[in-house]
Amino acid sequence: MNQFYRGSGLIFLSAVGFGLIPVFAIYAYKGGANVTTLLFLRFIIATVFFFLYILKTNTKIILTKRQILYLFILGGILYTLQSNFYFLAVKLIPASLAVLLFYTYPVFVALLSSLAVKEMLTKHVFVSIVIASIGLTMVLGTAFNSINPAGAILAFGAALVYSAYIVLGNRVVKQLPVMVTSAFVTLFASMSFLIMGLSASGINFNLSPEAWMSIMGIALFSTILAIITFFRGIEIIGSTKASILSMIEPLVTIAFSALLFSERLTGMQVTGGLFVIFSSLYVVATERQGSVRAEKNEP
Repeated sequence: MNQFYRGSGLIFLSAVGFGLIPVFAIYAYKGGANVTTLLFLRFIIATVFFFLYILKTNTKIILTKRQILYLFILGGILYTLQSNFYFLAVKLIPASLAVLLFYTYPVFVALLSSLAVKEMLTKHVFVSIVIASIGLTMVLGTAFNSINPAGAILAFGAALVYSAYIVLGNRVVKQLPVMVTSAFVTLFASMSFLIMGLSASGINFNLSPEAWMSIMGIALFSTILAIITFFRGIEIIGSTKASILSMIEPLVTIAFSALLFSERLTGMQVTGGLFVIFSSLYVVATERQGSVRAEKNEP
């Protein structure tokens, strides 16, 4: 299988996992979970899984001080900030607007990647970003009247922080095995949320069975599976293309919401969804053409 197709498939699988987070979260909140409890349990369950896997496979963990620092920044700072910024934004502005503003992050990833790691910023990448952004606007059908400035700033802040997370993660996965990276990112994230929860008395384990099942779903499908496939995907195709392909995440959320909560899609939302899908296919197709030309030019 072509490496780019393989990497794209992994990113799509990751997007499905991340796209299911709001669906699982709705059921978890109904069962008594709050944001801090949900995020702490999400990451601690994932941490246990990753380290058990490392022990079972006898994977050697050899980390430099710089790598430990990078992993702490990824999990303990960036992932934590991104989650908090996003959930605070949702409280201040409509969720659809928060999602739209957050999914501007591929633009920031492309710019940061071109500056930090010299990743080529092609015209195809620009075109795909524009198409996907138009599509997301149509899908989310956001009304821009009476926007709370603080909420908008927090949503953009979440996008910026997540962009830094992706770009730094792209550098880290080239130095460490994916499972090791995932283990320490989730470990540091769980530690941050534990400290936050204990300091604010925000952790509650008195949850309903529905909440626990939802949290397990978030941990297994939307964290363990999603993180592994995401890091492996950006290792293969790079952070810019991975972030663009990840723009199908809102479509996954909307589709499952329509299926489970009887939310109906409008004609404009369907059209916008097709725009987003086309943008992803456009990246895959143009990259494939570039790979074929490169192979033909090889001596």
